[in-house]
Amino acid sequence: MSTLKLRQLGHQPYEITWHAMQAFTEQRNRTTVDEIWCVEHPPVFTLGRAGRGEHIHHAGEVPVIHVDRGGQVTYHGPGQVVIYLLIDLRRRSWGIRQLVSLIEEAIIEMLASHQIVAETQAGAPGVYVNGEKIAALGMRVRKGCTFHGLSLNVAMALAPFSQIDPCGYPGLAVTQSSALSDLNDPAQAERDLLTHLTRLLEYDTIETFQALPDK
Repeated sequence: MSTLKLRQLGHQPYEITWHAMQAFTEQRNRTTVDEIWCVEHPPVFTLGRAGRGEHIHHAGEVPVIHVDRGGQVTYHGPGQVVIYLLIDLRRRSWGIRQLVSLIEEAIIEMLASHQIVAETQAGAPGVYVNGEKIAALGMRVRKGCTFHGLSLNVAMALAPFSQIDPCGYPGLAVTQSSALSDLNDPAQAERDLLTHLTRLLEYDTIETFQALPDK
């Protein structure tokens, strides 16, 4: 069991949050407390390290940002829960696959509590409902510590996903919890998902903040 700092950041520009994650990870040491950041971003396409430009068909007015997480292209926007996990894997003697599996398990458990039957797909990180993607994962490990994280579609405009090949899969359909159940409040979805995440990660002390770490 361990301590966690939880940051409820509200609506934040993507690049500011991303660079703050990089800085936090670069300066942390073996005694640094793990953190989880909860945030909502304005509309943005992010293209991971393996990303290829042809998976973006028409960006339009939505900015495209090339980032250092794994994976291909995804979309973030209002009505989506985004949770970044800044976790020291060395303290747990974990590999990244163990953390990814735990995150997927937490999402599936949370959705089940709202009568949504979700599952994983072999070779395609994330969570799916009837073959449609409802949650995406993309992580980076630096000095044995993770950053980036997950996005869960709750009550958002899904049209921008049609402008890309989500996660690099042409024709991949996406869905959201508000289309499948009464879970249509991103704040509620965030609270519920955090309950499952922090339990599975075995944090016994949680300190809450409303701002990014001091530089």
